[in-house]
Amino acid sequence: MRSFPLLSTALLAWIDMGFAYPGMGQQLEELSKIDKRQLNNELIGDLLTLTDDELTPTGAEIKLILTNQVPPQHHNIAYEDPVPEKDTPACAQDTCCIWWYIAQEMAEAMVGNAPRCNKLARASARLGFHDAGSWSKSTGPTGGADGSIVFAHECEDRIENNGLQEVCAQMRTWYSKYQSYGVSMADLIQMGANVATVVCPNGPRIRSFVGRIDNPNPAPTGNLPEITHSVDHLLALFQDKTITPNQLVALVGAHTTAQQRFVDTTRAGDPLDRTPGVWDGGFYGEVVNPNSPPRVFKFPTDIALSTDPRTSSEWQNFVPRSPAWNGAYARAYVRVSLLGVYNINDLTECTKVLPFPNSSFFPIPDDVEMEDFLRSAPNQEASDALERGDLLPGFEAHHKTE
Repeated sequence: MRSFPLLSTALLAWIDMGFAYPGMGQQLEELSKIDKRQLNNELIGDLLTLTDDELTPTGAEIKLILTNQVPPQHHNIAYEDPVPEKDTPACAQDTCCIWWYIAQEMAEAMVGNAPRCNKLARASARLGFHDAGSWSKSTGPTGGADGSIVFAHECEDRIENNGLQEVCAQMRTWYSKYQSYGVSMADLIQMGANVATVVCPNGPRIRSFVGRIDNPNPAPTGNLPEITHSVDHLLALFQDKTITPNQLVALVGAHTTAQQRFVDTTRAGDPLDRTPGVWDGGFYGEVVNPNSPPRVFKFPTDIALSTDPRTSSEWQNFVPRSPAWNGAYARAYVRVSLLGVYNINDLTECTKVLPFPNSSFFPIPDDVEMEDFLRSAPNQEASDALERGDLLPGFEAHHKTE
C-alpha cells in the first residue's frame, strides 16, 4: 500500500490558498504520521473509472480526501454575508444557497438549552450511516446514500432501523418543504448527519457535498451491523464497504453522544459515556473503564472492538479524548457519505453552509446534576431532558442557592 510524503503537494496548495484554520496543526501532525497507520486509499463510485484529467475540481478534491492527501474537515470557509434571500435569482444561481437555509433550520432543531445536541441530532447522524451503509461491494451497485431508507420505508419496516422513525418523519417534512428547490432526500439525510455532528459541542465540521441521486427502491438487506455481530463479522462487513478496521473504530465513536433505548428497555435513556450530547470521545475510555458510573451503558460490540487485537490499538489511541479522533471520524464519514454514489464527479461542495463548531472545550453546565444522574436509579425526567439536550432537573434550583 502506497505511503504519501509528509506534506503532499495537494496539502501545501491547500495552505497556500489560505485554508489554514484553528486545529489544522493537529491534522498536519496526524497527516505526517499517516504512513504509520492503517491507510485506506480505495476509491469508490465513479472515481474508480475516471482518469485524473476527467475529474472536475470537486471530483479531484474528493479523491484527495479519500486518499488521505487533504484534510476532511473545513473550519474556516463560510457563506459570505449577506446570504441571498431564499426565493431570489441570486440564491437560485448558487447551488449551496438553499442549503444554507436548510442547515440553519436543522441546526436550530438539533440543540437543547444545555446546549447539548439532542435526540434529533443523534438520530440524524445514525440515519446518515444507515442509509449509506446499506451499500456493499458484494451486494452490487444498489443501496448506499440514495435516500431509500426513507423513500422505501426502511425506517419503519426493518428492525435494524428501530428508533429512526421520528427522524425519518422529520426528513419527510423537510423534503416536502425544500423539494421544489431541487433538493434530494439523499442529500438531506447526509447534510443532516453533518449538521448533527458539528452542532454537538466539540464536533467536527465535516466537508459536505450535494448532488446525490435519489432511489425509491429498497436497499439490499443484511449490510448493517448489529450488536450481536462478532468482531470477525463486523470487520468483514465494513471491509466490504471499503472501510478499514481503524476507520470502523473511529466511526463507532459517534456513540459518545448517545443514549440507548432499545438494547435494554429496562435501562432506556442510559448514556454511553458520562457526557451524553457532547462530541468529546469520552465513550472510548468508558468502554474500557471497569469503574464507569452505573448508568453508563456499554454495547457488547463496543467492548469486543476495544479488546480485539485487530482494533484495540486504535481504540486506545482515542481513550485520552485525543483531538485526532475528529479528523479520523471526519475522513471515514466522508467515505461513508459517498457509498453507492456514482456521480461523485458531479457533486458540489457546500461545506460553507455548515455552522461553525460550538467549542474546542465544552464545560458541562450541570455537572453536579449529571454526576447524580449517572449514579442514580432510573429517572425518566432526567433521561427525557438529556434527549432534548436540555439542562437536567435541579439545575436551576441548585444555582439559585449559590
